[in-house]
Amino acid sequence: MKLLRIGEPGRERPHVALDGGLVLDVSDLTADYTPQFLAGGGLDRLRAEVVRRAGTGAGAPVPEGARVGAPIPRPGKIVCIGLNYADHAAETGAAIPAEPVVFMKAPDTFVGPRDEVRIPRGSAKTDYEVELGVVIGSRARYLESAAAGLAAVAGYLVCNDVSEREFQLERGGTWDKGKSCETFNPAGPYLVTADEVPDPGGLDLWLDVNGQRRQSSNTKNLIFGVGELIRYVSQFMVLEPGDLINTGTPGGVALATGRPEDYLKPGDVVELGITGLGAQRVTFVAAP
Repeated sequence: MKLLRIGEPGRERPHVALDGGLVLDVSDLTADYTPQFLAGGGLDRLRAEVVRRAGTGAGAPVPEGARVGAPIPRPGKIVCIGLNYADHAAETGAAIPAEPVVFMKAPDTFVGPRDEVRIPRGSAKTDYEVELGVVIGSRARYLESAAAGLAAVAGYLVCNDVSEREFQLERGGTWDKGKSCETFNPAGPYLVTADEVPDPGGLDLWLDVNGQRRQSSNTKNLIFGVGELIRYVSQFMVLEPGDLINTGTPGGVALATGRPEDYLKPGDVVELGITGLGAQRVTFVAAP
């Protein structure tokens, strides 16, 4: 299933995307795609009912002008993985990590796939990062294998791990403050359930800035795959249903070029997508 949420911020209603550009409002089945819904078998119940309703011809186009929000409510945690593609590590002058590089991102960075992204006050180095996002569906604690990690996945989505590089690297060496500026994690449009993504290690991903291709790769190039990342992170923190893991970005970021003009400015439009997970289009604006 492709889960999405439609409505203004704080008033989104859960939907499921059907074939032919139609969507099905399922707010009578669940108020939202909450951690309790994911942990309590909600996806299985929803799947059965969606199949039944789709067979009766249910579904309608997305209302004209309607906002598509992030496909799940605000995560409890956003866990990010750095330097998880060899070409990205190389372009930044970093060694291939022996273990996953883990950092956190504030949950309130999480916004929709067409929402505006705010460039922080004083920023000269706001950067883009297309990433495969993974939403946890069941508690993951001290997992013993990558297979157990994959079994804990509810679904996958497109994420942009927006970063302010000066804040991240030149203002005290704390990555989190370059990653946690408001609106710095556009997500969606869909959460595609794990049963529809049999191999998360074989997905094309891409990103354009103002129509110019900047990033193009495949998740087969991940240094640490999805299952192993979940297993690893579960040794250090408990992953709960609804938590998000951003799995890292490939080469092509503005940081690598050293050219000021490659960083994002108000008015820039960033489009990005992943095979089977949809695409997003966000406009960057100055923070008010």
